[in-house]
Amino acid sequence: MDAIGSFIPLILIFVIMYFLMIRPQQQQRKQHQAMIAALRRGDQVITSGGFIGKVTKVKDEDEVEVELADGVKVRVVRNTIAKVVNKTEPADA
Repeated sequence: MDAIGSFIPLILIFVIMYFLMIRPQQQQRKQHQAMIAALRRGDQVITSGGFIGKVTKVKDEDEVEVELADGVKVRVVRNTIAKVVNKTEPADA
């Protein structure tokens, strides 16, 4: 009986840590993945390195081409994009 009672505080600590730390991180990661999956040409983005640029080409599932200044284009790994500043409207088909 005493053995079960001594594990209850540990279980409570784990449950509290799950709801305060683990679950919010999982939700944040899902939001970031959805943002990266929705990238398209014309979106203005900020990379994790602090560069601000405009997506000029979506190469494949792992990288995009970003124009940092007139004529300065760099290839960027999608996961390094921290934030999408301005989304472009979908083109009328």
